[in-house]
Amino acid sequence: MTVVSILVRTLKKDIARYNRLDQINLDDFGAASALEEDGVQEDSGWKLVHGDVFRTPSRPLLLSVLLGNGAHLFVITACTIVFALFGFLSPSNRGSLGTIMILLYTVLSFVGGYVSARVYKSFQGEQWKLNIVLTPTLIPGITFSSFFFLDLFLWAKKSSGAVPFTTMLVIIGIWFVISIPLSLAGSWFGFRSVAIEAPVRTNQIPRQIPPVSTWLKPAPSMLIVGLLPFGAIFVELYFIMSSIWFSMIYYMFGFLFLCYILMVIVCAAVTILMTYFLLCAENYNWQWRSFMAAGMTGGYIFLNCLFNLITKVRLGGLAGVVLYLGYSALISMLFFVLCGSIGYFASWWFVQRIYKSIKID
Repeated sequence: MTVVSILVRTLKKDIARYNRLDQINLDDFGAASALEEDGVQEDSGWKLVHGDVFRTPSRPLLLSVLLGNGAHLFVITACTIVFALFGFLSPSNRGSLGTIMILLYTVLSFVGGYVSARVYKSFQGEQWKLNIVLTPTLIPGITFSSFFFLDLFLWAKKSSGAVPFTTMLVIIGIWFVISIPLSLAGSWFGFRSVAIEAPVRTNQIPRQIPPVSTWLKPAPSMLIVGLLPFGAIFVELYFIMSSIWFSMIYYMFGFLFLCYILMVIVCAAVTILMTYFLLCAENYNWQWRSFMAAGMTGGYIFLNCLFNLITKVRLGGLAGVVLYLGYSALISMLFFVLCGSIGYFASWWFVQRIYKSIKID
């Protein structure tokens, strides 16, 4: 909260200075001298990149598909935790969680298609048909394919934990008959909605980006930003993984709800802070940077799973190790998309707000 309050005060000061600069006649020598004494320069800071900050990012189709699926995951996770908090999920019934998540995924597929279409339309993308197709198939297809591949190991071992083939067919049927049509409907409404307009105009010629400090480069910023949201859920993650791999009953849904809220707040706050410093360094490529940096939380989750595999988890045979790593990678990938989307939309809201607050000639 201290960091957020400092950022808010700094932004108010920046906006006041920029607006004051617009009101002063720079041709007047006395006004120019006063500005120099105040340290206000027109050609510095985040205002300087106003003509490029809303430029379409690279690979807009892929980013819009990931953001649509991230919004879908966000709503699914929130609803699942709320249902568990109010007692709709029994901790002793291990199959109820999977059932409710499949149900929520199917019913809420409209959200993913709608968000993906709105984002892609704001990017002025032209491959709208491909966006409609990829949104309900790319991430779900990777998830289901990975799950099916891992389930083959359980079938080979004749494990009772293997999902029956008929259940797989039912899931595929629900996906194609209900989920994909709902996503297509969401995309249809999204593309028919009014495009989200940027508060400032984009220049035709991209501005050259100056070199940035070491910690603002992609790899260091990802490591820093992703660590803090991971720290917010680290303790709860231990109990969740224990319930998955050691058949322990998980019942602390109230604390899980608080951790989820804390993770969302921290993820949004640190990504906004990184975006602010990035814009102050005159680097306007914030879209992918905000997504990747916040998504690094999923990378830390996978590293934590590797650490537990080496130090705590004892698995017999190669099949057990493959299953552990496979499911851990799958969970980490979904967290990557979820947290990355939280970071992007928080940064998008932040950038919209600050550039609406200043006067652009």
